Amino acid sequence: MGLHEIINCARCELTFECKVGNITQCQCYGIILTEEMQQYINKQFAGCLCLSCIKNLRQQLNAGKLKYFNQ
Repeated sequence: MGLHEIINCARCELTFECKVGNITQCQCYGIILTEEMQQYINKQFAGCLCLSCIKNLRQQLNAGKLKYFNQ
């Protein structure tokens, strides 16, 4: 993978620029997620999410609208 890559969000399909080669410039840099939130997202989606989806999922998880683990 190069320094920057145009990809589609694994959740909403929005096209955005992933800057995995320069993570401090990536749109997701600085978003604080608990380990449980990270595990939930990694389990549900293969690939990067856009900033809007990350924030939306974090809000839903904090509000208890989504369950962390399928029981």
